[in-house]
Amino acid sequence: MNVNHERNRDEVSSLRTRCYRQFQCEQNRFGYYSLAALAAESGTTLGALPYVMRILLENLLRHADREDVGDALPRQIMAHYGERVGKDNIPLMLTRIMAQDVSGIPALIDLAAMRDVVAQAGGDPATINPRIPVDLIVDHSLQVDHAGSAGATDLNVALEYSRNRERYTFLKWAQENVTNLSIVPPGAGILHQINLEHMARIVFADDSEDPPLVHPETMAGTDSHTCMINAIGVLGWGVGGIEAEAAMLGEPLSFVLPPTVGVRLINKPAAGVTAADIVLALTRTLRQARVVESFVEFTGPALDSNALTLEDRATLSNMAPEYGSTCAFFPVDAVTLDYLRRSGRDENTIAFIEQYCKLQGLWRDAQSAEPDYCRVIEFDLACVQPGGAGPRRPHDHVALADIPASFLSACPQAASHPAPAAATASLDDGAVILAAITSCTNTSNPAAMIAAGLLARNALARGLRARPWVKTSFTPGSKVVSDYLRASELQRDLDALGFHLAGFGCASCGGGSGPLRPDVQAVIEEKQLTVSAVLSGNRNFEGRIHPLARANYLVSPALVVAYAIAGSVRIDLSCEPLGHTEDGTPVLLADIWPDNTQIKNITQRYVSPERFRTQYAGLNKGDARWQALASRGSTLYEWDASSTYIRRPPYVEDRPPASGRSLRNAVPLLLLGDSVTTDNISPADGILADTPAGQYLLSRSVSPTALHTFIARRGNHEVMMRGTFTGGRLANELLPDGPGGCTLIQPGNHVASIYEAAMHYLACKTPVVVVAGLEYGTGSSRDWAAKGTRLLGIRAVLAESFERIHRSNLVNMGVLPLQFEPGVTRKTLNITGDSVIDIDIPDQMAPQSRIECRIRTGNQVTRIHLLVRLNTAHEEAVWRKGGILPVMLDQHTRQVSY
Repeated sequence: MNVNHERNRDEVSSLRTRCYRQFQCEQNRFGYYSLAALAAESGTTLGALPYVMRILLENLLRHADREDVGDALPRQIMAHYGERVGKDNIPLMLTRIMAQDVSGIPALIDLAAMRDVVAQAGGDPATINPRIPVDLIVDHSLQVDHAGSAGATDLNVALEYSRNRERYTFLKWAQENVTNLSIVPPGAGILHQINLEHMARIVFADDSEDPPLVHPETMAGTDSHTCMINAIGVLGWGVGGIEAEAAMLGEPLSFVLPPTVGVRLINKPAAGVTAADIVLALTRTLRQARVVESFVEFTGPALDSNALTLEDRATLSNMAPEYGSTCAFFPVDAVTLDYLRRSGRDENTIAFIEQYCKLQGLWRDAQSAEPDYCRVIEFDLACVQPGGAGPRRPHDHVALADIPASFLSACPQAASHPAPAAATASLDDGAVILAAITSCTNTSNPAAMIAAGLLARNALARGLRARPWVKTSFTPGSKVVSDYLRASELQRDLDALGFHLAGFGCASCGGGSGPLRPDVQAVIEEKQLTVSAVLSGNRNFEGRIHPLARANYLVSPALVVAYAIAGSVRIDLSCEPLGHTEDGTPVLLADIWPDNTQIKNITQRYVSPERFRTQYAGLNKGDARWQALASRGSTLYEWDASSTYIRRPPYVEDRPPASGRSLRNAVPLLLLGDSVTTDNISPADGILADTPAGQYLLSRSVSPTALHTFIARRGNHEVMMRGTFTGGRLANELLPDGPGGCTLIQPGNHVASIYEAAMHYLACKTPVVVVAGLEYGTGSSRDWAAKGTRLLGIRAVLAESFERIHRSNLVNMGVLPLQFEPGVTRKTLNITGDSVIDIDIPDQMAPQSRIECRIRTGNQVTRIHLLVRLNTAHEEAVWRKGGILPVMLDQHTRQVSY
């Protein structure tokens, strides 16, 4: 089966032809496909349609000559959008792809392996190149080994290059030999912030057409927080690395037409309320409203009153994965253009964007009619109070005053110890061991960063300091941030509290917080303390920030500084003192909280367009370390058999049969609960010597001190498959009392590591499945959560519900996602380690069909139906072939696989 839907070039859509228009900008003419003309063709008007749907429809209209689009699909969605939700399959052709190193390196390794296969088949391996531009930003490999000192950045970068030399050498090969690929070397910042501040174009002009064809920029990224770019009017979201690979090679993103939820923002936030406070409260609201797999679009009078800056909007869009939506979109308006000017974009480009968006109906202002949304959720900015989210999930919003109680509720064993006061706080339960100003979520917002610097200045003036057991660090998402903080001298105040610059990258937000001081770690382990991390990031799953930090809170950058001073999350910062002056006077948070007017004045003075232009000059050049790297090979990569970082993956050519896919006598490899994260499935933290992954590396002569992290070794499938399902204290209900990372081999209830059990079942040709609860696969978009699942021989995942990106990744790796019907769970079915599962899989399945399943536990047989979460015919074809890579190889080698 060929899933390529390109029509012959001679077959031109008549609708597309009739909707083609031209316009003049300055001295140049441009072509575009008119949405107003499409609306007239469809007998309707454009104004009632959500802006995200307008962008999708322009994409469909522009590609109406594809077989999977045609003339009918754009017309019917334009005229009957609400009725088509959940029915129509949308193939979205992207303008570009973004990737970070953690997902981007495995994707490029897959491309290198595909080149080998094409060459072996007698084809031209150089044809395996991205067909659309790909920007890869190295931002996930920074570890905060050194913090709290002036030389921290240089020390951390030196360690980064030392540890990642093999990975970076591979990237240097890709930079020199893969066309249509742009690599931003380490040390520039975080991809989402760089995208917002510099890369995003909003409107794209294709110069290969005459006149150039203009269209909205659409993109995807191999990181779930790609949706941050929605704040600037670019439609894009995170996808798995595997799905991104397909898009690189010309495949569309394929999905079922989603509902669009309008989030009507009203009123203005109160003084002292930050964008972080707003997004954490919003995340709880929208998670409760169940916007999973919906498009979210912001609307309402708050957009007209400029209650939010563009940077505030970016914070709200950034956390769409945490509230579950596919995107979180703000239409282009005057606030957008103002940000483009402030971030150093060219004035002619800004005028061009404005003209096209107004011409195409993509411009929003106070006179614009509110679109007809599938539903509307009103969110009152005036009701937001300062607070955080935690201690273990980003949608568990908690007011500042309630953070101590939330800690005790999650960690009741700490209640036996008296709550600390500012004067007596010590390293005890609830102690803050990590305070990290980090992540694109907030460091992209000058108001938030300047507020943190001013709070530090005000605290120092009263003699306050960070507590000695707190590891403080500062890792912003771009060099622009450190530039304006230095110029305003606020960095000096942050330094005095220990928030020295430790590098540019995701760092603590992605689990790269580095080690604690040995004496602090010793006390925590000796006393078995439940301690906390506080950060300005977007995820706080248990074990993600640091293995010893079991209670983690997301807060604004200013509150990170405050908690570093207080030293404990058990102190109520809304009314209890953070500390005392030298004469014993208590200092409350309110006493040192910065004034909004002062924040605004410093922002206007020091955050200038010239800083953006200067810092982004020579972005792809890299430092001397990068320039000194040598690459391996030319068109074909030269694999090193001794490498423990970069290995050719086995799944590229591994194809299952097209028919006879039913499962007989399958056993559950794991039995899992709700909200299993991709961190749980594929961990990012350090590799321990006594684990299967550690033992493998030791057997390859890797030093026990150089095992590194799973993040760094995602180019080695041998390591990653041994680490699959071992992260974040994952609770396997087949072994409720542990040990972690283990399961039962049946028959006989033999306890073994998950890797050992999976290999046993593969050797015995016994099919295995995973059984889970709600929200399976939440969190990061990491492709290895699906790749590891595939390599362990898991044929299907049975769950109550799936998160969007991981479900797609499973399909693209040839693993079948199956969903229980409402009210049916692993508990109602009494599934145990002794259960045997039969699943009838027909040779052809319609999207979202139901199939029969029989579960035998002892003498009891239960018959149920499972919903097949192959949402489109395209996904069924991809799964049938064993994943997207075999599909793409078939197209390049022109071979029939079955």
